[in-house]
Amino acid sequence: MKLVTVQDLVTRYSLEVLAGGTQLDRPITKTRAHRPGLEFVGYFDFFPMEHIQLLGHREIFYLHKLTEEERNERIGNIVKYHPPCFIVTNNQEGLKYLTKYCEDEQIPLLRTGLETYQFQELLEIYLSNALAPEIAVHGVCVNVSGIGILLRGKSGVGKSETAHTLIRRGHRLVADDIVVLKKISPETILGTHNNATKEFLALRSIGLINVSRLYGRKAFQEETRIVLDIELTKWQDDALNNELELEPKFTEYMGVRIPHIEIQLQPGRDVAGLVEAAANNWYLRQQGYVAAEDFMNRLMEGERNGG
Repeated sequence: MKLVTVQDLVTRYSLEVLAGGTQLDRPITKTRAHRPGLEFVGYFDFFPMEHIQLLGHREIFYLHKLTEEERNERIGNIVKYHPPCFIVTNNQEGLKYLTKYCEDEQIPLLRTGLETYQFQELLEIYLSNALAPEIAVHGVCVNVSGIGILLRGKSGVGKSETAHTLIRRGHRLVADDIVVLKKISPETILGTHNNATKEFLALRSIGLINVSRLYGRKAFQEETRIVLDIELTKWQDDALNNELELEPKFTEYMGVRIPHIEIQLQPGRDVAGLVEAAANNWYLRQQGYVAAEDFMNRLMEGERNGG
């Protein structure tokens, strides 16, 4: 998990610092921003004090309507919990009372010109990604027709070469060699690069290539949701390679199960084409179509008709 600070938010969104400028190194640990409403009327039983406090038109308008005494009480009750920061949206003004309390308590008070809902959405997407649990695995991550695939296998088995063929067919590279997996929800794993290897693909006998420079910007993608885990292995003559319907297999990453497929390699096999077929077959399954079930139904229909 990366460390995100208030300063990171200031830099990323060009936020104006109104108070608490010496405390911008405060860590952000929660992905959701909170808009205090109940807290302004004195209800703190479920106050998420570790969350960023977002103040939009609704909150500031309410504070403006209060008497000075009431306003001081409402704000004083919140700042004593020392949330990471307050962010005011829509470039709202008339915040002297809020600035005073934040300066006294050394809590960063920031301001943006963006609309509340727009800024909240951007903020929470960024924090969900930045604060997500993550691991690094050896492999290649590609996006095939909008479907995120993690290619794994022993060193030298041909993962990067397969990715190169896929790129030439119009698909996209996400990461080569080291793939960073981020768990952004109980059921979602994102695959991305580690910055150092961004856009690079290592090909044996050729060396490093920059896919964006070689094949254009469409050849690279920053991240993708991983929905298939494909392992490339050496061909085994005694293995059953033409089963009508394989038992579903999964690989688990940080508690998230990803469908697993093994593709055995043999000279002359179109491995990239098999990866494309696996991706398209997964998509059809999401639409409710399973080829093996369709085939069995046809056999049964033929038997009923005496075929």
